[in-house]
Amino acid sequence: MGRLPPTRKYRKRKPGRDRVLPPVVKGKLRIKQVRSGSGHSYRMKRTLEALGLKHHQDEVVHADHPALRGMLQQVRHLVEVTPEKEGKK
Repeated sequence: MGRLPPTRKYRKRKPGRDRVLPPVVKGKLRIKQVRSGSGHSYRMKRTLEALGLKHHQDEVVHADHPALRGMLQQVRHLVEVTPEKEGKK
């Protein structure tokens, strides 16, 4: 009897999957939720809620600071972060 292929649980994670956060700058960051919090731990759901993201494809703008960076690091696979342009409202 041959070996079964590895299940999803035991497959190695491919490198480069998580989005990289932009470099630290003075100003604001535009945060867009690109994946749902459903199926993830309550901590990730609470982090998305604390960021002000209510649903999939929701966008918010926050001032860049270390506490925000920590929250974004926890949910970096669920959000997309870009620096906010100065001319936009």
